Parts: sequence; structure tokens; C-alpha cells
Amino acid sequence: MKTLIVIGIGIVVVIAVLAAVVALVGSRLPKNHTASRSILLHRPPKEVYDVVRDFGSTATWRSGVKSVEVQPQSNGKTHFREVGSDTIDYEVAEDIPAQRLVTRILNTDLGYSGQWTYEFMPESDGTRVKITEDGVVSNVIFRFLSRYVFGHTATIDSYLTSLGKRLGENVTPS
Repeated sequence: MKTLIVIGIGIVVVIAVLAAVVALVGSRLPKNHTASRSILLHRPPKEVYDVVRDFGSTATWRSGVKSVEVQPQSNGKTHFREVGSDTIDYEVAEDIPAQRLVTRILNTDLGYSGQWTYEFMPESDGTRVKITEDGVVSNVIFRFLSRYVFGHTATIDSYLTSLGKRLGENVTPS
């Protein structure tokens, strides 16, 4: 019995030390980051833009998104709430049809925030879609995980892969 207690205490101490090291390393990483990824789709910019801009249908093609509720505002800006592993409120900060779209996270309690800039650039026989994330990760644990475990581009890669599938193409973000 005494051996089990010592093992239990040892496990708790190891977990506490590991959490402290992760928090310490995370606290030394920069809060802000910029990450970009892109794909080439064999569709015209307007068609690709229309799919991306139709926030209400995002849950039908984007992995990890359960629902999206579009909420037009009286100031003319569009807000939308995306429900997945988190519930995130966004605002469309800039919208130039078939060229550029900027969405910004409105929540302040997620441990992360920032914006995505989507660019729709004609290229050869299609459209290069580039997403640039200007992110802020305030939570030190999440900052560590974002940097060393899943990377700053994981969500962008998932989004672009889903977008490619939605348009009938297999893509690899780069």
C-alpha cells in the first residue's frame, strides 16, 4: 500500500513539474505570430470567394465545424458565430469581393485571438487562395502547444484542405 502512495505522489509531482516547464517555456514565447499557407484551385476567383464568403454553409463542408450562425449588424458589418470545439464570434473587417476578405475574432476569453486575411489571386488556370493568420496567443500553455505540438498553421491547413474538397480537388497547403 505504501508503495502505491509513493508511486501516486511521484506521478503527481512529475505532472506538476511538466506543467510548470510547459508554462515557463510558453511564457517565454512571443504572444503574436503570423503564419501563411496557400493552395491553388482550378476555379475562377469569384467562384472560390463565393464559397468562402457563404459563412452560413461552412458547416456543410468544413471539418470540425458543427454550425455557423450569420448575424448581420446595424453598422453594415457581418458577424458570424462558428460552433466547433469552441464557439467563436467573428466580424468581417474587410470584404473586397473575389480579391480579399478579412475576418477577426471578437471573443476575448479564448486564450487566443487575431484575424485571418484571405487573398484570392488569379494564377495560371485558377485561383491561388492564401490565408494569413495574424494571431495572438495569450494563454501560455496554449502558446506552447501551438508552437511545438500542433503548429500555427494547423487550422489554416485544415480549412484549405476542406475548401479544396468542397470544390472537388485534392490539395496540399504550402
